[in-house]
Amino acid sequence: MKRFSFVVFAALFAGAVAAADEIVLSGADLHTVSHGVIERGEVLIRDGRIAALGARVDAPAGASRIDLTGKHVYPGFVAADSLLGLSEIDAVRATLDFAEAGEINPNARALVAIDADSEQLAVARANGILTIHVVPRAGDGGLLTGQSALIKPDGWTWEQMRLVDPVGVHLFWPTARMPAWLPAQAQEKAAEALKKKLGAIDAAFRDARAYRAARQKSHGGTTDLRWEAMLPVLERRQPLFVHADDAVQIREALAFAARENVKLVLVGGVDAWRFAATLKAREVPLILGSAHNLPLRRWESYDTIYSAAGKLAAAGVQFAIANDSGSSGERNLPYQAANYAAFGLDRDAALRAITLTPAEILGVADRLGSLDVGKEATLFVADGDALENFTKVDRAWVQGHEIDLSNRQTRLYEKYRGKYEGKAKK
Repeated sequence: MKRFSFVVFAALFAGAVAAADEIVLSGADLHTVSHGVIERGEVLIRDGRIAALGARVDAPAGASRIDLTGKHVYPGFVAADSLLGLSEIDAVRATLDFAEAGEINPNARALVAIDADSEQLAVARANGILTIHVVPRAGDGGLLTGQSALIKPDGWTWEQMRLVDPVGVHLFWPTARMPAWLPAQAQEKAAEALKKKLGAIDAAFRDARAYRAARQKSHGGTTDLRWEAMLPVLERRQPLFVHADDAVQIREALAFAARENVKLVLVGGVDAWRFAATLKAREVPLILGSAHNLPLRRWESYDTIYSAAGKLAAAGVQFAIANDSGSSGERNLPYQAANYAAFGLDRDAALRAITLTPAEILGVADRLGSLDVGKEATLFVADGDALENFTKVDRAWVQGHEIDLSNRQTRLYEKYRGKYEGKAKK
């Protein structure tokens, strides 16, 4: 009898735990991104994934229900080109760990340098940034800067935050742009330096291919971590992310990728709209940089940057929108999309460019980027249009786990609000 009672209790307890792990978000407008908006719908979260969604879902009686009437549910935003976790305070060198010394460092891993306790991560996730592509930057003269990683802003360590590592290798293409007022001698030196950098890129890929050929012939020999990191790129298993902005850089990068037969993802792309037909024809995806920049040339129209996304979309180019203002500005990602939407980009396309499209480019569209059955329950609840800067993110879940949205900014807000209400302590 005792044994029977214990078995029954254990079964009931297991059922209660299972039910507690099932959550229904009810009453909100569901912005699925992939198939429109479901007004006043429901989402069932089970085991960290979206188990069902629609006007009504069939949920167990014991599932936890959260009434979100009047709210909006969105898939988490994807920061497609970020320094979050690698940069904290620009004026404090000890908090900056985003670049290695030297030109050729394809083996450098952004993931292991991430500070899981960064205040910037907490600020970004409070505005719906729930997936982050962390990218190593170029130091003084850097070219091949290392391997990027895709993380979630939730976890005690970088091991717990990891989603995909590595995503790919990053190459910062050297620029030929020089001020016209430079003396002739200075221009000659700059041109010579550029030639050397281009030669260093060619040499690096030549050495990497020679290393691969040697490894294929013999399994012995010395392992070179630099060229080991390049093997997935050479074999087209991972993309090569080339950071290039002006027309000359982009033209050279496209030619280089074709010559080396690598999977190219263009990053930055201020002048990319000028190559829209080529990018579409070659199926080269783009991670478009910030709208908050000046045109590259004095004679260009003030809206040259703002209208770029609309032109790319009209040409059918696959592109994501990123925020290149450093880690402290990552929370402004949705407003980058909104700026492009104000100058010709369809609003739904703008939302897609910071959710599903970056997930596609980064190879995780089967897991993230939209509200679809089977995908990870990485989503947030807002009190209005997520692209509007007056909208507040109320709650958020990462892989079905609700996360804390408090951060340094919210704590300071509460502190000084209390000060003027006569309630705060120093």
